Order: sequence, then structure tokens, then C-alpha cells
Amino acid sequence: MGGYAVVGLLQWLVEYAVMLALSQWLMPVEPANIIGRLCGAGLGFWLNGKWTFAGDGHGIGRRAATRFVIVWLFLTALNTLLVSVLEHYFGLPVAQLLKPIADVGCAGLGFVLSRHWVYRTG
Repeated sequence: MGGYAVVGLLQWLVEYAVMLALSQWLMPVEPANIIGRLCGAGLGFWLNGKWTFAGDGHGIGRRAATRFVIVWLFLTALNTLLVSVLEHYFGLPVAQLLKPIADVGCAGLGFVLSRHWVYRTG
């Protein structure tokens, strides 16, 4: 889990920075969140596949990529819904401030799905 946390932190820093910048100056929070998640997704998929879940019945390839996309779409929809609801009811500053809480919840679910399904080769 330590490797997943390190990769996740790096991935999250990229995602959160992009989301903050875009939502502050260029666009609504929903597309900004999705673009931020896209920016971190490729980095996270590659690093987790090559480092965190490498070996021992886990691997990176077409099957893992397809599963990753499915999980990413689900978690992005969930995360964006949470951020959107926060923004709707409490405003943009609160949504930006509380986004990390939604991210931590999605990261936990993402870890379980990655370990037991996404990168599983067997």
C-alpha cells in the first residue's frame, strides 16, 4: 500500500493543481475536475502498473488498461458528482477546499479495485 500512496500523492498533486487552476480562472468546476483527473490518470496507471502492482500475478497491458478506464470512469463520475454537489450547495471555495476529502475516499476504493481487479493478470 505504501507504493500506491506515493504514486497516489504524486498523481493527486497533478490532478488537484490542474483542477484548482482551471476552475479558478477558466471553466466550471465539473470539467476542470475531469481534466485534472485525466492529467493524473495516465501517470497513475503507468506508475502503479510498473511499480506498485508489478509482478506476483499483476501486470500492465491491454486488459489492465481496459479495466483501468472502466474504474477511472466510475471514480471520476463519483468524484465529480461529489465536487459538483459541494459547489452547488456551498460555493466554489468550499468545493475546492473539500475536494481532497472526496479524493481520499475515491483513492481508497481505487486501491481495492486496482489490487483485486485492474492489474490482476489471472
